Amino acid sequence: MFKNLRQLASYVGKYKIYAILTPIIVSLEVVMECLIPFFTADLITYVQQKYVVSDAILTKWFISFVESIIPGKPLAVVGGYCILLILMALTSLTFGAVAGITCSKASCGFAKNLRTELFNKTQDFSFENIDKFSTSSLVTRLTTDVTNVQQSFMMIIRTAIRSPLMFIFSILMAFIRGGSMALIFVVVIPVLLFGLIFIAKKAMPIFKKVFKKYDALNASIQENVHGMRVVKSFVREDHESDKFGTASQNVANDFVRADKILAFNNPLMLLCMYAVMTFVCLFGSQAIVKGDIIIGEFSALLTYGMQILMSLMMLSMIFVMITMSAECAKRICEVLNEDATIKNPPSPVYEVENGDIDFVNVSFKYSERAERYALSDVNLHIKSGQTVGIIGGTGSAKSTLVQLIPRLYDTTVGQVLVGGKDVRDYDIVSLRDSVSVVLQKNVLFSGTIKDNLRWGNENATDAEMERVCTLACADEFIKTFPDKYDTYIEQGGTNVSGGQKQRLCIARALLKKPKILILDDSTSAVDTRTDAMIRKAFAQEIPNTTKIIIAQRISSVEDADLIVVLDDGKIDSIGTHSELIKDNAIYKEIYESQTKGGKME
Repeated sequence: MFKNLRQLASYVGKYKIYAILTPIIVSLEVVMECLIPFFTADLITYVQQKYVVSDAILTKWFISFVESIIPGKPLAVVGGYCILLILMALTSLTFGAVAGITCSKASCGFAKNLRTELFNKTQDFSFENIDKFSTSSLVTRLTTDVTNVQQSFMMIIRTAIRSPLMFIFSILMAFIRGGSMALIFVVVIPVLLFGLIFIAKKAMPIFKKVFKKYDALNASIQENVHGMRVVKSFVREDHESDKFGTASQNVANDFVRADKILAFNNPLMLLCMYAVMTFVCLFGSQAIVKGDIIIGEFSALLTYGMQILMSLMMLSMIFVMITMSAECAKRICEVLNEDATIKNPPSPVYEVENGDIDFVNVSFKYSERAERYALSDVNLHIKSGQTVGIIGGTGSAKSTLVQLIPRLYDTTVGQVLVGGKDVRDYDIVSLRDSVSVVLQKNVLFSGTIKDNLRWGNENATDAEMERVCTLACADEFIKTFPDKYDTYIEQGGTNVSGGQKQRLCIARALLKKPKILILDDSTSAVDTRTDAMIRKAFAQEIPNTTKIIIAQRISSVEDADLIVVLDDGKIDSIGTHSELIKDNAIYKEIYESQTKGGKME
């Protein structure tokens, strides 16, 4: 637990000065708070015994100082005490306020740095890393887990400093003022420690489980929001509400179990507190009657007793918070310590010469634990500038094949070569800048059309954007919008149709001026006429770019230089449309199903 907390503490960064200042200022605040009862006791003694001076060195010094200013005036000493106590209270208040500010800056800055580091870390993850954690789990770690760790950090640099110091100083002052009677406070410590250890051992396993259920809760939210149109079209609102309610109830049940255990914390503290105060009052009153202790010292003893027990109560609260956040810290460190499975080589190649693509004895599976390969014994050679169609049934690993080209995944066996070099020898940024991929799931981000297009080239001019939109047949519908290229796209592209979204994504990919363009079923939502226009524009305008088109429609690939037929992760056949229609049973079956009566169109 402490190893994880130490690792996370390194992300305080430039806010370290505030993290250091906070304990210092808190220490000064504690000193002021402990001195106030000390002088209050002397004031009570001074007044009760008709201005008799206490033996305390601080008291003698203070009274001498006041009498040097106003000699022979006992009431002036009382007034001096009042002014002193007010100044000390104001000083303590000031220290407390400043400590609150510095603590807030340190904890918020720490959380900001930690979230930034986590986000940057996930940006470097391969798909394999993301699959390992799941999207919903990463969201939980970036939000709920970081918030809990932030709260613990805030308590550690402020309350965890204040409470032990208050405890120590109050114990010392209690012994100074109350003598052996202060031993009553020491007796309660083993009882509290035993109770806290018992609570921690019972609560920790529950917190370990509950955050995994948080991941399931976030997954339910993510699926529901992302698939809202599907939910409504199938009238599944009640089903989704029940599913979310179940996930939410599971989280609530675990927290209730944990809270039932943690609920013993406060009663235990109060029991110890009031038991101690009862004994102090009982023995203290007897000591006053016997003359062993004076009222001023007794009042100080009571005040210090409250401070001791309150500091212990605060320590128990810190203990509870750290207990809960320890699992959060562990989950965060799991992400920070995760090594990306795809990294740059020691001496990367930064230039992709051309769009040649070669698959050499390639086999691939998504996990080492997977029993079967998604791709097996793939050998494929594509020349730069060729147009290659890939077709096959659902689950034939068409998308998996093309995701190996820009190293979204690495091969398990064999090599993928681009421009004559293994993709693992390239600088990842340079490789992916040379390969544009329009995936099945088209994603547009909130912002204008121009903002979305500039993901392909942030320095693109208006003329360049219009050109690629013309190639992708997007310019025709963009100009129908009132704001044209400045039209605002809602998050996820919800205010444009599926076909419009696809064309904008194709245009965005073209802005990269890639050597290889991969369209992963990216024209499925456009009509056959527009699909044909896009392919014609590609052939005329970017003849030197290697174009790989994954499609369900034969019409989308029939003009390709090569067509690859995949079946169950293996290449069944390679050829042109005319060759495959004669010799390949799978291709012929797909073709006939789509042309006879238009059943599949």
